Amino acid sequence: MVDTTVVIGRTGNPVLADRLPRGAIRELVLIGAVVAFTALMAQLVIPVPGSPVPVTGQTLAVLLSAAAVGPLRGVVAQAVYVFVGVAGLPVFASQAHGYHVLVGATGGYLIGFVLVSALVGFAARRGLDRRPIYFCAVFVVATALIYVPGVTWLAYAGHMPAGAAISFGLTPFLVGDALKALVAAALLPAAWRLVAHSGGRDR
Repeated sequence: MVDTTVVIGRTGNPVLADRLPRGAIRELVLIGAVVAFTALMAQLVIPVPGSPVPVTGQTLAVLLSAAAVGPLRGVVAQAVYVFVGVAGLPVFASQAHGYHVLVGATGGYLIGFVLVSALVGFAARRGLDRRPIYFCAVFVVATALIYVPGVTWLAYAGHMPAGAAISFGLTPFLVGDALKALVAAALLPAAWRLVAHSGGRDR
């Protein structure tokens, strides 16, 4: 049967984080871990010639984290990530920080991270993170949604026409995003199989 026990910020299927012992400390640790993981993956940077937007590991970190911790924790963690970066911690790509990053050319992607965490976390609550094909589709949709505020703000902040913003802020990343979707589609179901094999139970 589907476990519908209510825990902190949750109804529906458990996510991976729900396998940990319940309590306020758990929530703080999970949010802190997501912030740290996103910040770490943001430092995996491959510059794109001519574009202010680099290839990073952020998207993979954001979407994997949201699936692992659920929608509420995912949204809160990404909001905290943006806040601490704006406040001065070097957590953005290439250790950037400050308010100018949020209002700069790549700021829309940061807002997109917060928004899609809700979508991916909700999909995980429906159990889609346990099915490779379905979660791959969720990842693709969520990644596309990141580009909506990302490319829109890039066009505005960079004073670019829409076509140029798409060329600089979307097109160069399609192949990498497809690979990330395949990685995510393999990792999450594999993690669930490992939990099932170890006999872990929802807490």
